[in-house]
Amino acid sequence: MKTAEAVKVGIAEMEVVVAPNVIRTCGLGSCVGVVIYDSGKAVAGMAHVMLPHSSMARGGVVNAAKYADTAVEALCKLVLAAGGRKGMLKAKLAGGAQMFSFSTVGGDMMRIGARNVEEVKKQLERLHIPVVAEDVGGHSGRTIEFNPQTGVLAIRTAAQEIKEI
Repeated sequence: MKTAEAVKVGIAEMEVVVAPNVIRTCGLGSCVGVVIYDSGKAVAGMAHVMLPHSSMARGGVVNAAKYADTAVEALCKLVLAAGGRKGMLKAKLAGGAQMFSFSTVGGDMMRIGARNVEEVKKQLERLHIPVVAEDVGGHSGRTIEFNPQTGVLAIRTAAQEIKEI
């Protein structure tokens, strides 16, 4: 029997795994961890999204994994290429915290976490991928790990025990 490996996804990166492997990312503050998976095929992908829009990119090359408006579709394509089936994909989300308190100065620009969550959901809806569970917002950072065999997303916050969704 094959030993399970934990594949790590860094900030502004995305990866795909097939069971028995699991996939994890650390340091989700205002960033959003997006998991797209096909439980029937035990395949899952995760992206660690930093910012809502690729229009915020500086320079000519856009890292698709960094931005919600590009990461979701790119991740979907990776999951399909790894054996996931269109129409069978589901999503789980975690992160999007408001890590710092700001006065009204800057307003919407400072709501990066909430804007990341909104854009991820908008892209998932556009691709007809339902969000079946989420743990978003709040003021705590998160570490998440997804098991494509069980479909469980384990979430650890600095303030709390492990939560499973």
